[in-house]
Amino acid sequence: MDRSVYTGGVSIAETLDPQIDVPTLPARERILATAYRLFYREGIRATGIDKVIAEAGVTKVTFYRHFPSKDALILAYLELRHQRWMDWFVDALDRHSGNRRRSPVVAAVEEWLTADSFRGCAFLNSVSEIGAELPEVHAITTRHKADMVTAIKATLPPGANRSRAAQALGVAVDGAVVAAQYQHNATLAVKALTTIASALGRAQ
Repeated sequence: MDRSVYTGGVSIAETLDPQIDVPTLPARERILATAYRLFYREGIRATGIDKVIAEAGVTKVTFYRHFPSKDALILAYLELRHQRWMDWFVDALDRHSGNRRRSPVVAAVEEWLTADSFRGCAFLNSVSEIGAELPEVHAITTRHKADMVTAIKATLPPGANRSRAAQALGVAVDGAVVAAQYQHNATLAVKALTTIASALGRAQ
């Protein structure tokens, strides 16, 4: 079973980690596309600038013309990841909104956790790796999670506890992501997230 395929036949990897003909891109986009792939799959610390330069097929002069430092490249990577992930998440929530027997949040998150391309949350991974050295990572992550909660809130019925329930469900999603990442198995994480989503729904 190809776990990168979800309802509608579109690959999550095509949205979050698209197969791009990198050599045909302009230099800046080539560097960013290469860093995007390496940073998420191999980690930020494990990916040196020399490796990005070599795989992007650019010179050091060209690299530093577009990105004055590795930090600048990291922040550009996270901004691009935020855009792609939110585009996918909002679309996934919409696709699953017609199923009244299951939370669209749980269904969407399960798509991601069971995809072959899943390597955890790029933002939580980045905070863990370099948050102490690059405070801007915390700011981007905070904005990313706030936007995620806003998208979750839109799926919940109106009520006095809607914002609180969305925030709680957002925290539960992060917990499920971490659990699926260290367990190398999404089954238990999805079951736990389902339980939490059901409890919050009843509380509303």
